[in-house]
Amino acid sequence: MASLLLVGAMVLAGCSGSPGGTHIEPAAPTATKAQGEPMNAELTWQEAKAQAQAMELEIASLIPKDAVVSIDQKKKGMLLSCNKTQHNWKGFTTITVAEGTRIEPIVRAIETHYRAKGTKVSADRNLNEDYRIQIDPPAPGENYIVSEGLAPNQIDIDSGTPCFTLPKGIYPGGDF
Repeated sequence: MASLLLVGAMVLAGCSGSPGGTHIEPAAPTATKAQGEPMNAELTWQEAKAQAQAMELEIASLIPKDAVVSIDQKKKGMLLSCNKTQHNWKGFTTITVAEGTRIEPIVRAIETHYRAKGTKVSADRNLNEDYRIQIDPPAPGENYIVSEGLAPNQIDIDSGTPCFTLPKGIYPGGDF
């Protein structure tokens, strides 16, 4: 649970942007384990980011349309270290819902949707006692956390990609 909280807190440091993105089919994973961390040697940071953002929008599309006021998908995220040679991309989308919308039933419906598809989903409550879920698709290391946002009438989606190796010469600091 502590790692789930840490991931959520790190993603909150992302940069602001505007809605956008298209559905992209994930590449077939070629995962191996190196130093105990999942890795996809063929996945670039750009592909990982595109796949994560597409999944964020897929999750957002499960929120009843009449409840959605806006969707703010951050255009930039950040890279976090998996180990000495690998990183993963972290992104963030905020969905503002109409005032008075009950968020926990929406999060539970998203949980039910992914469980019905056979996707691994775990649930708990955050420090504010808000219901939250973590969706773990089959790609090693990939995950999405869906919960009530920090502000009223918001649902947050934090995303994380499988670990990948950056090309030589690419510094992992800054915005991606």
